[in-house]
Amino acid sequence: MTTKAPQDAEEHGRILPFKPRNAPKAGAFGNLARNSSPPDESAVRDLSKFSTGDAEPDDFSHRMKMNALVAVVLVVLTGCGMWIIDTMAQVRKNQDCALTGRRNCMVISAPAVDR
Repeated sequence: MTTKAPQDAEEHGRILPFKPRNAPKAGAFGNLARNSSPPDESAVRDLSKFSTGDAEPDDFSHRMKMNALVAVVLVVLTGCGMWIIDTMAQVRKNQDCALTGRRNCMVISAPAVDR
């Protein structure tokens, strides 16, 4: 398929003039690239409130105890989840067996009789 070159200068198209936008509007979705402040001024005014120099000292032993407690809770929750999954699988297996019409689906443990 071949393309045909335009014959006239008007067929090349025309340029649309776009007017520049006004100052950026304040809001949650404001343009971060355009900043009305001078370039030498920082975007973040004061970072001293985030410094850790004035805060209380870090209690390492308390933090480690809390980490250990969280680890224990996660292990218990994981174990409970695994137990529930195993129980649900066993119940489903027994229901499937019973719905097929079998009579010996449940395993009954009986003590061994000594003779």
